[in-house]
Amino acid sequence: ALILLAAALWWARRPEPVAPQAQPVATNPAMPPPADPPIAPPPAGVLPQLAALNATDSAEEDVRLLAQAFVHYQRMVKDPGGNPVGLNVEITRALCGRNRARLAFLATNHPAINAAGELCDRWGRPYFFHALSGHRMEVRSGGPDQRLWTADDVVSPENRERIAVAESPPG
Repeated sequence: ALILLAAALWWARRPEPVAPQAQPVATNPAMPPPADPPIAPPPAGVLPQLAALNATDSAEEDVRLLAQAFVHYQRMVKDPGGNPVGLNVEITRALCGRNRARLAFLATNHPAINAAGELCDRWGRPYFFHALSGHRMEVRSGGPDQRLWTADDVVSPENRERIAVAESPPG
């Protein structure tokens, strides 16, 4: 009985086998580190009209196209937060493919992207993106006077209606 008890204790206390760990791969210092995975070009039929940004007939059409881009972004990227977040440059990067799906809605060399990486309106001023919620994004252009928050600002359509109701006199 003592032998069986000792064998059972030995069996219970024996160490678990250790899985062999992967050895680090030697890298050639002359070789560059591996690049990020490639960004998928926009699938056929996904916002080809965004290529016409700032070449459309009107600034209103431009902000409407960008507002549509955010709807498609939410549907296709499936980011739990909905819209991309951050400043213009960060949102532009997300639209150019730096998102969880690595899906580009806008070419990185689009003429509407300035040297700082910001998406700009037809007057060369960066768009103002304001996340109203995780799934609603206001797109604002400074308009012809190139200054934000003036009477000639061009605002995404669904938000223009909301602003008009908020600014209408009571009664």
